[in-house]
Amino acid sequence: MKPIRVLGAFALATASSLALANMPGGAAAPMPKPQHNPVAIGMFLLFVLVTLGITQWAARRTRTARDFYTGGGGISGLQNGLAIAGDYMSAASFLGLSGMVFMFGFDGLIYSIGFLVGWPFVMFLIAEPLRNLGKFTFADVIAYRFEQGPIRLMTSANALMVVIFYLVVQMVGAGKLIELLFGLPYWIAEIVVGALMVIYVFFGGMKATTWVQLIKAGLLLCGATFMAVLALAHFGFSPNEMFRQAVNVHPGALSIMAPGKLIRDPLNALSLGIALMFGTAGFPHILMRFFTVPNAKEARKSVFYATGFIGYFYLLTFVIGFSAIALLAQHPEFFRVDAAGHFNLTTDLLGGSNMVAVKLAQAVGGNLFYGFIAAVTFATILAVVAGLTLSGATTVSHDLYASWLARGRKNEQREMRISRVATLVLSVVAIGLGILFEHANVAFLVGLVAAVAASANFPVLVMSIFWSGMTTRGAVAGGVLGLVSSVLLTVFSKSVWVDVLHHAHAPVFLDNPALVSVPLAFAGIWAVSRLDTSARARKEREAFAAQEFYGQTGLLPMEAVEH
Repeated sequence: MKPIRVLGAFALATASSLALANMPGGAAAPMPKPQHNPVAIGMFLLFVLVTLGITQWAARRTRTARDFYTGGGGISGLQNGLAIAGDYMSAASFLGLSGMVFMFGFDGLIYSIGFLVGWPFVMFLIAEPLRNLGKFTFADVIAYRFEQGPIRLMTSANALMVVIFYLVVQMVGAGKLIELLFGLPYWIAEIVVGALMVIYVFFGGMKATTWVQLIKAGLLLCGATFMAVLALAHFGFSPNEMFRQAVNVHPGALSIMAPGKLIRDPLNALSLGIALMFGTAGFPHILMRFFTVPNAKEARKSVFYATGFIGYFYLLTFVIGFSAIALLAQHPEFFRVDAAGHFNLTTDLLGGSNMVAVKLAQAVGGNLFYGFIAAVTFATILAVVAGLTLSGATTVSHDLYASWLARGRKNEQREMRISRVATLVLSVVAIGLGILFEHANVAFLVGLVAAVAASANFPVLVMSIFWSGMTTRGAVAGGVLGLVSSVLLTVFSKSVWVDVLHHAHAPVFLDNPALVSVPLAFAGIWAVSRLDTSARARKEREAFAAQEFYGQTGLLPMEAVEH
């Protein structure tokens, strides 16, 4: 079935849902005070039509597994850098970070700084060997000199866990935005997002996903810049005046200008910092983008351009968050007010703290700009969930089926079918978990996802590239330890055990597990590898010299060429 035909059916279903949700006595009542903005809805539908057109164009050019996974490997460094930045400028960044600054002030900046600090690890240590050694996924790099079965199984489990957790982050932001924009019940909004996500990946693969990312990244950078300029204009372009007014109206008063409101103690701050820095180099959907460029030089350019775009964008979110404190306080229509007309700035915002940026757009630019920002934010989320879904589907079809189960007897058409089935399954899982985590702050959830990526993926990837002593058994042990410890510590932390599962007390005092789980993963790799004295382990250690030469130069060693 062609993507445009699918769009027609999808649009009809959406229209039916809208009508049902807004009819008296319909299946579900709209959320309190829904803001049906014709401009926002029109821009949203325009973006969907344009991106579905791109998907149809990409579908005609997606014939092989390489086309589906990497867009044929012909994307330039600048394009890929903007697409990588697009993956970062997600719901968690635009909605969550601005909302976190709005709620906690200065402490919200720790998430922006943490992610940005992680880029030198990617740029100077990983980008070039990753591109030279890999083919479609980062598991190709880890499995380069090791036993395929155990490595592929372990890396696939870790990658899928990170992808699913991160999908939850994006789905929460998307559901809240559609709920606010259309007045739909949250669960219907989740289904709408899931359906669009499937269409992009199912038909267009990496080509469609990349172009959707490029378009939305450009629109978001322009929109966020314009919003920050309009907001600063209210303060005479004086940051000092912006901070002064924010302190005057915020319930936390002067404390929002100092650390300590969000992070409870130094150990929690250190743990969060480790997760944000090393998690950057463990996100499968980010690492996968290095295989879309033709060579290692373009891979380095990708990281260089992405760093500039991301750093600039995170500065904008800081301005947006602080200016929103002062400006939204002047708009009681954005809040749930009591009988006396009073409201709490940080707890009564309609749509919750994740909608701060969207509300600020309406306050400084009116309904037209509100419509633009709402549509671009939704585009941002759709592009990221498409990239995440593609990453997860590639893990299933390439790492599990083609590289492990098929054992060299793979069928490319079957591989593509498996990838598309995996896309459908991931969308169902994402919708279900998105509904469960409806009330969580999406930026906080990203910190937990980053902890899992930093614990389960980063140690194994780095050690496989730079330590000759690592063996298959050591890699599997470290990866499993990192995954299990980070997930268990997350579940038993206050953020899940108390806030989500509603138990009285949390067994673990750390809000983020990285302080324990990351060193545990490295220790597991080192200890088990050192204890492994098998003949296979000796061969794996001896193969490191050839891997290192190829990883750093992109040239095969002479013995490999002669062979």
